[in-house]
Amino acid sequence: MKSLSDLFDRNRAWADRMRTKDPEFFTRLTKIQKPKYLWIGCSDSRVPANEIVDVLPGEMFVHRNVGNLVVHTDMNALSVLQYAVEILGVEHVIVCGHYGCGGVTAALDLERHGLIDHWLMHIWDVYRRHKNELDALRDHDKKLRRLCELNILAQLYNVCESNTLQDAWARGQRVHVHGWVYDLADGRLRDLGQTVSGPEDWLRRR
Repeated sequence: MKSLSDLFDRNRAWADRMRTKDPEFFTRLTKIQKPKYLWIGCSDSRVPANEIVDVLPGEMFVHRNVGNLVVHTDMNALSVLQYAVEILGVEHVIVCGHYGCGGVTAALDLERHGLIDHWLMHIWDVYRRHKNELDALRDHDKKLRRLCELNILAQLYNVCESNTLQDAWARGQRVHVHGWVYDLADGRLRDLGQTVSGPEDWLRRR
């Protein structure tokens, strides 16, 4: 298939460019990874984690799913979180959603899409917890943007409540959890101002 052949061609060109720019790049990359950041983001193809913060492969550990959710029954996300904190020793966990998220839109509009509806119920739960605030916003786009932000913060809190973070803080490991939002319209990240840096900080925000 031509489209897949194009991807291999692009890969070869990229690898050649990287070797030309830095002959030792791939040699370094094969050694143990030691990223400072875990990025928990949305699967949306328009939000490539490494690119929008301009870091090289090996500098950021990444987990992505529809709606950037951290669910306490999701062994995938929880395993990534544990590996990042306990094995890799990341210093920052970044929960990053984005305006214009299709998952958030589907959850708010109660559109039916099949199996994924079960997953999106977690975002619907966020809406129900903040129904009064959100329903007071008459502009639909503003409501969607605010639900995106509230969903990010809800997942930030889920990270903080996880055994992995609670145990890390209890043993004195420095891990900061951040809530960010990405705007597709201008390519800019925005800090939602809810960084949690330890158990005392977390207790104040609960």
